[in-house]
Amino acid sequence: MNADLLNPTDTKPVRRGRNLAVLTIIWNSLEGIIAIGSGIAAGSIALVGFGVDSVIEVSSGAIILWRLASGEHRERLALRLVGVSFIALAAYVAFEAVKSLAYREAPETTHVGIAVAALSLVVMPLLARAKRNVARELGSNAMVADSRQTDLCAYLSAILLVGLILNALFGWWWADPVAALVMVPIIAKEGIEALRGKTCDDCRC
Repeated sequence: MNADLLNPTDTKPVRRGRNLAVLTIIWNSLEGIIAIGSGIAAGSIALVGFGVDSVIEVSSGAIILWRLASGEHRERLALRLVGVSFIALAAYVAFEAVKSLAYREAPETTHVGIAVAALSLVVMPLLARAKRNVARELGSNAMVADSRQTDLCAYLSAILLVGLILNALFGWWWADPVAALVMVPIIAKEGIEALRGKTCDDCRC
């Protein structure tokens, strides 16, 4: 008998999903440390928010690892946990961006932040596509939500990159918190959809 049928939590798609979750955790741990560190040093709320998103994506990867190890009966709870992580990020970024605008907190130019955002803009779409492929095979809404969080990381990278470059080239200090505020509705929308379970139109449930 096929070993995958004997152990449904150790099929090839599950193993691929597990490997992608581990890669997500490793990549975003490094990305988060660099982004938060350089963001604090430069006073960039958008960069710090991006770093916090990386930390949350680490937690999302850990949730997916737990879901894959536990089986389908943990699917709904895993999906809600991913949704909560989105909402927490949206609240944090909104608060810090408004505070930065109110107090006119001008960030310094950060070449490290620009490099991190540019690299993430290349890597994240590839990782998200790989996750979606596995999610279809598993029929996992939680993993679709996780892939969308990776997509979101790519969107945030683009927004962050624009804000950092505008500040570096023209000294537009407000571009950084405004870029952060642009992130908020995108993040919140994904969180609400994950909490409602509306993350996958073509996956079996």
